[in-house]
Amino acid sequence: MDTQALAQRFSSILADQGVECIGVEFLPSHGQSTLRVYLDVEGREVTVDDCEAASRELSATLDVEDPIPGHYVLEVSSPGIDRPLFTAAQFGKVAGQEVKVLLKSPLEGRRRLRGKVASVEGERIALDTDTGRIEFAHDAVESARVVPDWAALGYVPQPKKGVKNSQ
Repeated sequence: MDTQALAQRFSSILADQGVECIGVEFLPSHGQSTLRVYLDVEGREVTVDDCEAASRELSATLDVEDPIPGHYVLEVSSPGIDRPLFTAAQFGKVAGQEVKVLLKSPLEGRRRLRGKVASVEGERIALDTDTGRIEFAHDAVESARVVPDWAALGYVPQPKKGVKNSQ
């Protein structure tokens, strides 16, 4: 199944709602497979209402076009703070941020990479990792996600004001 083509098809369906499909994951299973669709909205966060409306539209389309054989569950979601990255352009949008990347095959002896997005030129991505800069083509990526900066998001505990450290 071509999830990228499905994502483009879904984006065209959802465009009237002001919602973009940034990517699609298909998770096959013997019991029940999952089709996960990630949405984004320009200038604001994705709401539950956005997901519900998109789910109704996509369900109707999937029922008519039936592009996926077998039984599956449709999940429509926001990308969350650990946003998945499906395209080279999406890597470009998070330039300077830390990402985790799983490659389809090893590069310099590694399949798992973690580093800051240094640059994106066309389909070429450069990451600054703990061992130096690594460059690869986007088509070598199996999956990728942004690593949340918990401190910047305010989720790292801060010392209480007025409390002195006793040493």
